[in-house]
Amino acid sequence: MIDVLDQKVLREAYAAFPSGVVALCALVDGEPVGMAASSFVAVSIEPPLVAFCVQHTSTTWPRLAGLARIGVSVLGESHDRAARTLAARTGNRFEGVTTEVTEAGSVFVGDSSAWLDCSVQDQVTAGDHDIVVLRVHALHAVPGVEPLVFHGSAFRKLRQLTSD
Repeated sequence: MIDVLDQKVLREAYAAFPSGVVALCALVDGEPVGMAASSFVAVSIEPPLVAFCVQHTSTTWPRLAGLARIGVSVLGESHDRAARTLAARTGNRFEGVTTEVTEAGSVFVGDSSAWLDCSVQDQVTAGDHDIVVLRVHALHAVPGVEPLVFHGSAFRKLRQLTSD
Protein backbone atom coordinates (compact mmCIF):
# COMPACT_ATOMS: atom_id res chain seq x y z
CA MET A 1 0.00 0.00 0.00
CA ILE A 2 1.25 3.50 -0.81
CA ASP A 3 1.07 6.07 1.99
CA VAL A 4 -0.01 9.67 1.63
CA LEU A 5 2.97 12.03 1.41
CA ASP A 6 3.28 13.94 4.65
CA GLN A 7 6.37 14.96 6.60
CA LYS A 8 6.23 12.01 9.00
CA VAL A 9 5.91 9.44 6.23
CA LEU A 10 8.65 11.11 4.18
CA ARG A 11 11.04 11.12 7.15
CA GLU A 12 10.37 7.42 7.80
CA ALA A 13 10.92 6.54 4.14
CA TYR A 14 14.12 8.60 3.89
CA ALA A 15 15.40 7.01 7.12
CA ALA A 16 15.12 3.57 5.48
CA PHE A 17 18.15 4.40 3.32
CA PRO A 18 21.52 4.20 5.13
CA SER A 19 24.11 6.88 4.48
CA GLY A 20 27.58 7.80 5.60
CA VAL A 21 28.23 10.78 7.84
CA VAL A 22 30.70 13.57 7.13
CA ALA A 23 31.94 16.58 9.03
CA LEU A 24 32.40 19.80 7.04
CA CYS A 25 34.81 22.06 8.91
CA ALA A 26 37.11 25.05 8.43
CA LEU A 27 38.70 27.91 10.31
CA VAL A 28 36.62 31.08 10.48
CA ASP A 29 38.45 34.02 12.04
CA GLY A 30 40.95 31.57 13.52
CA GLU A 31 38.33 29.36 15.20
CA PRO A 32 37.07 25.97 13.95
CA VAL A 33 33.52 25.98 12.60
CA GLY A 34 31.85 22.75 11.59
CA MET A 35 28.71 20.80 10.89
CA ALA A 36 27.69 17.21 10.24
CA ALA A 37 25.88 15.96 7.13
CA SER A 38 24.46 12.56 6.24
CA SER A 39 23.60 13.46 2.65
CA PHE A 40 27.12 13.12 1.26
CA VAL A 41 27.71 11.53 -2.15
CA ALA A 42 30.53 11.07 -4.64
CA VAL A 43 29.61 12.86 -7.89
CA SER A 44 32.47 12.66 -10.39
CA ILE A 45 35.98 11.28 -10.85
CA GLU A 46 36.96 13.76 -13.59
CA PRO A 47 36.84 16.40 -12.34
CA PRO A 48 36.86 15.14 -8.74
CA LEU A 49 33.54 16.27 -7.26
CA VAL A 50 31.46 15.36 -4.20
CA ALA A 51 28.19 16.82 -2.92
CA PHE A 52 26.01 17.13 0.15
CA CYS A 53 22.67 18.73 0.99
CA VAL A 54 22.12 21.44 3.56
CA GLN A 55 18.88 22.92 4.93
CA HIS A 56 18.12 26.55 4.19
CA THR A 57 17.71 27.07 7.95
CA SER A 58 21.36 26.15 8.68
CA THR A 59 23.19 28.91 10.51
CA THR A 60 26.56 27.17 10.10
CA TRP A 61 26.68 26.67 6.33
CA PRO A 62 26.57 30.42 5.55
CA ARG A 63 29.72 30.80 7.68
CA LEU A 64 31.53 28.09 5.66
CA ALA A 65 30.12 28.62 2.15
CA GLY A 66 32.36 31.53 1.12
CA LEU A 67 35.65 30.08 2.35
CA ALA A 68 38.49 29.12 0.02
CA ARG A 69 38.80 25.63 1.54
CA ILE A 70 36.56 23.32 3.56
CA GLY A 71 37.68 20.07 5.14
CA VAL A 72 35.38 17.09 4.64
CA SER A 73 35.99 14.24 7.07
CA VAL A 74 34.28 10.91 6.40
CA LEU A 75 33.55 9.99 10.00
CA GLY A 76 34.58 6.59 11.33
CA GLU A 77 32.45 4.25 13.42
CA SER A 78 34.03 5.62 16.63
CA HIS A 79 32.67 9.12 15.87
CA ASP A 80 29.04 8.75 16.95
CA ARG A 81 29.57 11.27 19.79
CA ALA A 82 31.50 13.65 17.51
CA ALA A 83 28.70 13.48 14.91
CA ARG A 84 26.13 14.43 17.55
CA THR A 85 28.35 17.26 18.86
CA LEU A 86 28.97 18.62 15.34
CA ALA A 87 25.23 18.47 14.60
CA ALA A 88 24.23 20.30 17.81
CA ARG A 89 22.62 23.71 17.50
CA THR A 90 24.35 25.07 20.60
CA GLY A 91 27.52 24.52 22.60
CA ASN A 92 31.10 23.78 21.63
CA ARG A 93 30.83 21.57 18.54
CA PHE A 94 34.48 20.53 18.85
CA GLU A 95 34.39 19.45 22.51
CA GLY A 96 36.25 16.14 22.74
CA VAL A 97 36.96 16.12 18.98
CA THR A 98 40.57 15.77 17.81
CA THR A 99 41.29 17.92 14.76
CA GLU A 100 44.02 18.66 12.23
CA VAL A 101 44.19 22.03 10.45
CA THR A 102 45.79 22.79 7.07
CA GLU A 103 47.55 26.01 6.13
CA ALA A 104 44.60 26.82 3.85
CA GLY A 105 42.19 26.59 6.81
CA SER A 106 40.56 23.20 6.26
CA VAL A 107 39.79 21.43 9.52
CA PHE A 108 39.71 17.62 9.63
CA VAL A 109 38.40 15.29 12.34
CA GLY A 110 41.06 12.87 13.60
CA ASP A 111 40.67 9.12 13.04
CA SER A 112 38.28 9.58 10.12
CA SER A 113 38.19 7.07 7.26
CA ALA A 114 38.98 9.80 4.72
CA TRP A 115 39.82 13.50 4.50
CA LEU A 116 38.95 15.60 1.45
CA ASP A 117 40.25 19.16 1.05
CA CYS A 118 37.52 20.93 -0.96
CA SER A 119 36.17 24.19 -2.29
CA VAL A 120 32.62 25.07 -3.29
CA GLN A 121 32.06 24.50 -7.02
CA ASP A 122 28.30 25.06 -7.23
CA GLN A 123 25.19 25.39 -5.10
CA VAL A 124 21.70 24.54 -6.39
CA THR A 125 18.40 25.22 -4.64
CA ALA A 126 16.30 22.07 -4.24
CA GLY A 127 13.15 22.45 -2.13
CA ASP A 128 13.97 23.33 1.47
CA HIS A 129 17.66 22.39 0.95
CA ASP A 130 20.57 23.36 -1.25
CA ILE A 131 22.67 20.78 -3.05
CA VAL A 132 26.30 21.85 -2.64
CA VAL A 133 28.85 20.50 -5.11
CA LEU A 134 32.43 20.54 -3.82
CA ARG A 135 35.63 20.29 -5.85
CA VAL A 136 38.19 17.93 -4.28
CA HIS A 137 41.73 19.39 -4.35
CA ALA A 138 43.48 16.80 -2.18
CA LEU A 139 42.52 13.77 -0.14
CA HIS A 140 43.77 11.13 2.23
CA ALA A 141 42.05 7.78 2.80
CA VAL A 142 42.79 5.58 5.81
CA PRO A 143 42.38 1.87 5.08
CA GLY A 144 40.76 -0.14 7.85
CA VAL A 145 38.76 2.68 9.45
CA GLU A 146 35.14 1.61 9.13
CA PRO A 147 32.65 4.42 8.40
CA LEU A 148 29.90 5.68 10.66
CA VAL A 149 26.46 5.01 9.16
CA PHE A 150 23.20 6.92 9.71
CA HIS A 151 20.12 4.72 9.33
CA GLY A 152 16.68 4.76 10.91
CA SER A 153 17.46 8.11 12.55
CA ALA A 154 20.34 6.52 14.50
CA PHE A 155 24.10 6.15 14.13
CA ARG A 156 25.19 2.59 13.40
CA LYS A 157 28.23 0.47 12.57
CA LEU A 158 28.58 -1.68 9.49
CA ARG A 159 28.65 -5.42 9.95
CA GLN A 160 30.06 -7.71 7.31
CA LEU A 161 27.78 -10.58 6.39
CA THR A 162 29.35 -13.98 6.34
CA SER A 163 29.03 -15.95 3.13
CA ASP A 164 27.70 -19.49 3.31
